[in-house]
Amino acid sequence: MTSPSIGSELRRWRELRALSQLALATQAEVSTRHVSYVENGRSRPTPEMIVRLAEVMAVPMGEQNRLLLAGGFAPRYPHRTTDDEALAPMMAGLRSLLDAHAPYPALLLDDHWDIVDANRAVDALLTGCDPSLLEPPLNVIRLCLHPLGLAASIRNLPVWRAHLLHQLGRRITHTGGDPDLVALRDEVDAYPVGDAPTARPQVDPVVPLEIEVGDQVLRLFSVASQIESASDVTLNGLHLETFVPADDRTRQVLSR
Repeated sequence: MTSPSIGSELRRWRELRALSQLALATQAEVSTRHVSYVENGRSRPTPEMIVRLAEVMAVPMGEQNRLLLAGGFAPRYPHRTTDDEALAPMMAGLRSLLDAHAPYPALLLDDHWDIVDANRAVDALLTGCDPSLLEPPLNVIRLCLHPLGLAASIRNLPVWRAHLLHQLGRRITHTGGDPDLVALRDEVDAYPVGDAPTARPQVDPVVPLEIEVGDQVLRLFSVASQIESASDVTLNGLHLETFVPADDRTRQVLSR
């Protein structure tokens, strides 16, 4: 099977971002003719030009490496595993943020929503999940929406499901159609919603997670944060998902 050319790949990303050649050229501060020549294979871009165009199009770091390979160049960004010694200080710092967020739940997720790490407060939320779903890799979206996961405990499942599927769709667009994310979307989209109560009109300023834990109903909203200066593909894909009480009752329950 012939690999896609660098020109066709850059064109694909431009079209995914709904940019004209003129708009891309203007933002990248190059001529429209040069962009056209690169896409048509009449000009071979330098690695610097590939990265410049990719950054204008907000191409993820790992996909920028693939573009460089398609252009015949070495990848620019390392792609280490989370247990790599070079990442140890950063991973330890992220772990301290998770611990500091207790007694409220906090998770460290990769770019496919698989759980890399979590604080102890998360354990209470997962008590009703089928053991088969708790085998690594644990995927947050699958855990939330699977009938044997948290779905039966989420009081506002239709709203929360729509929120997660929206986030997943945005991520698929951002990554240019990551096949693993597409497969995850197709999987969870086919889960039965069951007899979940009809979604109430959304009046909250954020979409809360309303979940039954024991004989209590917790209302939480989430805050996502990333490492802005990451120059490693793995670190660039990590984000912290921290849950904060959405009412005083939840705050009191979790602070016991």
